[in-house]
Amino acid sequence: MPAVIRVLPALAGAVLFLAACGTEKASPGGERTEGARKAPVSAESLCPDDFAQFGAAPASPAPGATPSGTPRSLPVPSAGGPGEDGLKITGLYAWGAGSECASADYSAAFELTNQGTEKATYTVTFGFLSASGGSVDNVERTVEAVAPGATVKDVVAMSAMAAAHPPEVTGVEVIKVRSVPTAEASSASGPCPASGVHVYADQGDAAMGLRVVGLHLVNCGSDTYQLNGYPGLELLDEDHEKVDGVRILHGTDAISPAAGGDGSPRPVVLKPGEAARTTLAWRNTTQAGDPVNAPYVRVLPKSGAAPVTVVPELDLGTTGKLGVGPWERDDTYRGTETGTARPTAP
Repeated sequence: MPAVIRVLPALAGAVLFLAACGTEKASPGGERTEGARKAPVSAESLCPDDFAQFGAAPASPAPGATPSGTPRSLPVPSAGGPGEDGLKITGLYAWGAGSECASADYSAAFELTNQGTEKATYTVTFGFLSASGGSVDNVERTVEAVAPGATVKDVVAMSAMAAAHPPEVTGVEVIKVRSVPTAEASSASGPCPASGVHVYADQGDAAMGLRVVGLHLVNCGSDTYQLNGYPGLELLDEDHEKVDGVRILHGTDAISPAAGGDGSPRPVVLKPGEAARTTLAWRNTTQAGDPVNAPYVRVLPKSGAAPVTVVPELDLGTTGKLGVGPWERDDTYRGTETGTARPTAP
């Protein structure tokens, strides 16, 4: 069930501060995604430490100290344990225009416990709510490499809205929690994995019930990387259990000729910095029977390769089919980060 915490009417009471005191650190946010965006600041740099969490200002504040937030009264954080997904929201904060909270108008504190048996990387989507219960903004936060049984305390921040008079935030809820084994976490950039390749899914496209998602592979290593044919796929449900009864088709023409993943397999040899892509395509039509949802897909780029788990949120309806195209060279890719080799010009 979603965890929800809602602010009571404002009182001229205690000044609140969100302290980032977790035993492990979340990865800093960055790029914007459709329907959600990652936090633009890290937990450590969100706010100054001149006020204590859930308390009043220190007895002798530093000269010239700037108040860290707008006075609010909050419900007392629950003393109970985390929810069924291992996550508990512990506070909601509103920051004043004169505060030093970079790029944050509102923030929420949360605790995340890894209830599994292996180190996992989590992506949590939070919904900041107005007094009417409507959505003001959704923000995504990634917490990396949480050890089994460990609890991480962290913060998610909502930046200023583009609207001149955005609705006031009075609550926050957990919309979605996704987790993958850290050893199988996908990446589009950053340090090159031991496999020598970055593998990730894009945001995809949806129109008239047709879903198309691109799978991308970038050779970030120092040797050539060879592909030939189709990636291996294993579909997993929300509990990370294998999804049965879905046919994985080689080619996407049987899903839709417009999906663009029905070429003939051919060898693809990638030099360092070069990239390849393929396509997943499906329809979410629902007729007789129970609809199938598979948030996770374990991808084996080729036989014997290390698996990578992506989260394309497959809503397969009752169609029972997923099409996958062959790997093909992606000459549109341009490496952009230090430490990642650049592709040659097409």
